[in-house]
Amino acid sequence: MNARAARCTLTAIMVSGLAIAALPQVSFAQSSPLIGTWKLNVEKSKFSPGPPPRSGTLTYTQDGQNIKNTTQGIDAQGNPTAGVLMHIYDGQPHPSTGGNADASAYTRLDANTLIFTRLKAGKLVAVGTAVLSQDGKTWTVTTTGTNPNGQPASSIALYEKQ
Repeated sequence: MNARAARCTLTAIMVSGLAIAALPQVSFAQSSPLIGTWKLNVEKSKFSPGPPPRSGTLTYTQDGQNIKNTTQGIDAQGNPTAGVLMHIYDGQPHPSTGGNADASAYTRLDANTLIFTRLKAGKLVAVGTAVLSQDGKTWTVTTTGTNPNGQPASSIALYEKQ
């Protein structure tokens, strides 16, 4: 085999190896069961103190290796709400918008469960868990903390996949 043929063969092997190594990450990133739109089922959810929001929608999209959660809704007074939360599963706070927080941290416990914290100006304002049902049709987000007025607040929000 001459030097040129050896280089071509080596290059082909390296490119194939890189492609094969990248496939699991691409497949895993695109296969998240969260990707899509989720609607709040207000009747099956609990908010303390009330009243509950009139509506809520979570839209999860792939953003590289992370997941972007864009929130939209109508609060109890009829005002629109919106936010963006990046699901970066490293347990470290990352910037967020909307609600009572300016940063969120996520840790994945298993394929269907994550825990999170929300912070405002570096101070913890909420903790919670989010659990995807085994059939992938409901996303239950349980949160305990304080509301924007500093009062104790908790919720169990049940979202249904659209």
